[in-house]
Amino acid sequence: MLTTDQKGAVAELAIAHAAAELRVGVFKPLTDGERYDLIFDLRPQLLRVQCKWACRHRDVVIVRCRSCRRAREGLVHRGYTLDEVDAIAAYCAELDRCYFVPLDQFEGRSALQLRLAPARNNQQLGINWAEEFALDARLKTLLGP
Repeated sequence: MLTTDQKGAVAELAIAHAAAELRVGVFKPLTDGERYDLIFDLRPQLLRVQCKWACRHRDVVIVRCRSCRRAREGLVHRGYTLDEVDAIAAYCAELDRCYFVPLDQFEGRSALQLRLAPARNNQQLGINWAEEFALDARLKTLLGP
């Protein structure tokens, strides 16, 4: 079983690979301490991207929208703001798929649920369909023609 650091590294590599296949410039900061893991060059726009490991639970992919670190007082959770990142990119190993979520879709939330199949109660409102957040489709839209 992978450690959390290993999962993060695998997710980051998978996301960078998927973006590079779309001819997006992918850059990694040379120093640690930033809230983002990668920078995507969409020519001319640059996006600060936080990479996450996403878990599948039945028909839902769960994307965590916060960081977690150990401190003297226990686990410290912290969300992301517009001053720190522009988007979260998540990799679900079980599906071998990458997702791209702009900040306005997750700011203030601890997690985002992306549905793979319709809800059993037929709920339609407020559903985040996984396909709508597929990294390739989102980046192609941002890149334009």
